[in-house]
Amino acid sequence: MKSHIPHQLPPEPPPAVMAAIRERIPASLVEVLGLVFALRTTARQVDNLLTDWMAGTAGSTSRFQIMALLWAAKGRAVPHKEIVATLEVTRATVSGLMAGLERDGLVKSAVARDDRRNLLATLTAKGRAIFEKAFETNLARMSAIFASFPPDELVSATEHLQRIRQVFASANLKESETDRPARRRGSGQGTT
Repeated sequence: MKSHIPHQLPPEPPPAVMAAIRERIPASLVEVLGLVFALRTTARQVDNLLTDWMAGTAGSTSRFQIMALLWAAKGRAVPHKEIVATLEVTRATVSGLMAGLERDGLVKSAVARDDRRNLLATLTAKGRAIFEKAFETNLARMSAIFASFPPDELVSATEHLQRIRQVFASANLKESETDRPARRRGSGQGTT
């Protein structure tokens, strides 16, 4: 099944646009753009495939992540706010996901004894079985995909991707320090 997310732009410009870009920029930047477009295309393919896998085994990537967190807790009740912080999503997102997981009998939430404002989540036996099956199924799929890669190539690819991620993170920090305040002033909004 091929996933398509209509609200996202294609990973690279159409061929006619790329040809025009190549005429305008130095060859070294063509290589940079090629790398960026390859990364975007690959990231989208990986994300689409994992989304399809999770839909078929755990219901969704988000549900899988919550069940993984609860599974790793080994029976310890996990506060909903810890799930929010770990997954870096909103409380409303976690509430919706937890409601679905509870409705399906995969997790249970209970009010904390010491603070009734806190909800604590645990994985049910059914949830544990579904998570472990999803984990094993998806692990086998990943193993099959990467079977042709020797371990040293996997290590090298991981190191390169981490370096690229760090470069983009650094560029994002620099932009936030210089560009964003100027945009606020220019937009007529006060600074915060």
